[in-house]
Amino acid sequence: MNDFLTPPRVGRRAFKVWQRDRDAWYKFYKPSLIGNIAEPVLFLLAFGFGLSKYITDVGGMPYINFIAPGIVISSAMNAASFECAFGSFTRMSAQKTYDAIIVTPVNIEEVAAGDIMWGATKGFISAMIILPILVLFGLIESPWLVLSPLLFALAGLMFASMALIVTAFAPSYDFYAYYFSLVVSPMFFFSGIFFPLDTMPEWVSMAAWFMPLTHAVSVSRALATGDVSFTLLGDVLWMLVFTLATSWVAIKFIRRRLVK
Repeated sequence: MNDFLTPPRVGRRAFKVWQRDRDAWYKFYKPSLIGNIAEPVLFLLAFGFGLSKYITDVGGMPYINFIAPGIVISSAMNAASFECAFGSFTRMSAQKTYDAIIVTPVNIEEVAAGDIMWGATKGFISAMIILPILVLFGLIESPWLVLSPLLFALAGLMFASMALIVTAFAPSYDFYAYYFSLVVSPMFFFSGIFFPLDTMPEWVSMAAWFMPLTHAVSVSRALATGDVSFTLLGDVLWMLVFTLATSWVAIKFIRRRLVK
């Protein structure tokens, strides 16, 4: 227990792990980018252009403009989650990359931290690719948009850390069906992307407050619409604390698994 409370021993060598993951990704980055782009664009077309014919506006804005900020931040969630779930599990169990790295001066905790940073990078890249598409279609016009990259980076770290916690316990690839079905999918549909949470039963709104994607969507929508206020600091603080906690737990649990 005392070891768990000790701060992770993470130094600059974690960046070397990030570089290793980046270099490996360069070998197949084109199909990877296509996959990251296709799903959010599909949701935007299906829900935005489809339902917008039946839902005229939400909160005084066209429905497609309402969902666009949530779609872009969810793309960061999905990319970071998949990378630190399936990608990290492959490196840890199938390819034994973790084992190969830790025989060098890089320690276990730095390997985990490097993987979290790489998962966050994948989330950041995915969102940054979607963002200009939304701007091109005139769905986001606020000058506050310049702060979006900071949000994407924070969201990437947050969801990468969550996924790596699951990886620390995953016995096989099949285990991730529980995480994506019971955690990621509910967040996607009940975090305010497709409808205002205040229109839902109170218990749904209360449950949504505990979902990290809810706070990311709230900030993303505020930056997209220009409706920025000090109340957003609460969402940002929630995300910062949650990211710190989950990254700490992820690094410690990965270390515990590999030491065994």
